[in-house]
Amino acid sequence: MKLPRRKFLHLVACATALPALPRIARAQAYPARPVRIIVGFPAGTSSDITARLIGQWLSEQLGQQFIVENRPGAGTNIAADSVVHASPDGYSLLWVTQTNAINATVYSTLDFNFIRDIQPVASILRVAAVMMVHPSLPANTVPEFIAYAKANPGKINMSSPGIGSVNHVAGELFKMMAGVDLVHVPYRGSQFPDLLSGQVQVTFNPLPSSLEFIRAGKLRALAVTSARPQQVLPDIPTVAEFVSGYEATAWFGIGAPKNTPTEIVDKLNREINTGLTDPKLKARLVDLGGEPFSGSPEDFAQFIAAETEKWAKVVKFAGIKPE
Repeated sequence: MKLPRRKFLHLVACATALPALPRIARAQAYPARPVRIIVGFPAGTSSDITARLIGQWLSEQLGQQFIVENRPGAGTNIAADSVVHASPDGYSLLWVTQTNAINATVYSTLDFNFIRDIQPVASILRVAAVMMVHPSLPANTVPEFIAYAKANPGKINMSSPGIGSVNHVAGELFKMMAGVDLVHVPYRGSQFPDLLSGQVQVTFNPLPSSLEFIRAGKLRALAVTSARPQQVLPDIPTVAEFVSGYEATAWFGIGAPKNTPTEIVDKLNREINTGLTDPKLKARLVDLGGEPFSGSPEDFAQFIAAETEKWAKVVKFAGIKPE
């Protein structure tokens, strides 16, 4: 039986569209249950604060809970490993940070390759860190700090939430460029109790988790680590004003296990990018000291690759090794 040409073309078109139907249905149905966002840092850190803001936005827009689950340890590798080995169905997401890019060089024995095994979903925020000291330290400016550090080599403790964290590499970059000897003290939990008590004297910490201590006068801000001053601390200079060429910023995003369906990745990317233009959410992120950082999954993949290469040079120069 010979089919009329119009009917034949119609059947071909329908047959071609059939493979797309399950994918479309899957994307429309997602999420059908709560989604976990795994954060490799403790509660109260900049990553935790911003992840909860994004999780709340996604919960409101997609009608399911996006639950932040803190899994600190091993320089965020515990969190990354759990997502690498999770089912690629969009229900286990990773809060991706510059630490993941740094770890690619710091750790040579990981059983996963971050760039290969994590699917970038969406970049979210770029965040300056702030160089801040305990009030007991006799330094009110970066030049005064450098002078004091050079007069007291190896006597100033520099805290961070772990080997390879942005605090750590920002501090190592400062040590390298300013020519000072600071003792790095990594913490598996929060660094702030010892920082607030004066047992450690300086940190290079992302703005979101620093502002409350600065505003309360519990810690003294000397400079921000970005290339330009920050709106939330307009009177605080940049480190680069005193150490030419210095810049170190944190950044946050979302990743998923490799082979997560493209439709789900794209859906999450669209919702996150929409959130970054929402006046209310954007204002909250900016108030924390962040700069919204939107883009496609492909853009985020290229950015991660560039950051991995950048920090590899600092890690190798400073001889940073895992604990």
